[in-house]
Amino acid sequence: MSVVALVALLALMWHFRNDETPSEKLAFKARRLQLVSMMRSDLAMASESEKSAVMAVTDRDSLRYADAARAAAGAVETRSAELAQLLPKADRQKESDLLVQFSAAFAEFRRMDAHLLDLAVKNTNVKAAALAFGPAAESLRDMDAALERLIGESARSPSPGAKRVVELAAGAQAAALRIGTLLPPHIAEERDQNMDALEAAMKKEHERAQRDLRALQDLLPKNADVERARSSFARFADTMDQIVALSRENTNVRSLLLSLNEKRKIMIECQDALTALEQAIAEEPIPTRLTPR
Repeated sequence: MSVVALVALLALMWHFRNDETPSEKLAFKARRLQLVSMMRSDLAMASESEKSAVMAVTDRDSLRYADAARAAAGAVETRSAELAQLLPKADRQKESDLLVQFSAAFAEFRRMDAHLLDLAVKNTNVKAAALAFGPAAESLRDMDAALERLIGESARSPSPGAKRVVELAAGAQAAALRIGTLLPPHIAEERDQNMDALEAAMKKEHERAQRDLRALQDLLPKNADVERARSSFARFADTMDQIVALSRENTNVRSLLLSLNEKRKIMIECQDALTALEQAIAEEPIPTRLTPR
């Protein structure tokens, strides 16, 4: 064979060389598929942990689930970065475009997650509910018991002012109890306008209860049950202010609405992009013979 023919043959072999064996190409494809699969798994874990953080009833659990959500989302980012380095080697533009599409959706996922988890761990609605069904309810029970005793004694009394005492005690009792029934709807309410209306109603009942209690004190200045009722209502009013302030922040309600609406939509978008990317990689052919470069 002449030198020219040998050079030509070597050049032809170089042109048709294959840098990787089919098994190596298969392993490379499998690694990319594995990364996408792990990204899908981590994304699902991030979403589930976020929902658990939103639904948790203690600060400790909310923080624990929020940390788990952030860690899972961080794992998605790490695997996405590794995949981004591998795709150019595959020389398939469609896969690169799909990863860019996923990355854009995932960036929105993380932005929304940061806001949502910050809200969830504050647990203001949960704390407001704990106050409403704990200290506030206890103060109302104490006030109600004192006024019940006063009403019973006055109903049996022949005193000319007894009827007025019963009216005032019953009025204060009813007003305070009505406030108690308005607190749970306020805690659960998502709209400011509706909370304004509830607070206006609570303020009206608060003024009535105070007015009746002051009138009772004027009629019975040294009565122990009147004093108990007044001190109990004062405690209740202080707790009510705390409840309203926490309820106004609405962090649990807001985070739940975000999780069920906007977050769910962006989660679907991310999963759809990963599904398309996985399919594109899976459809990539594995050569079994020498092909031109």
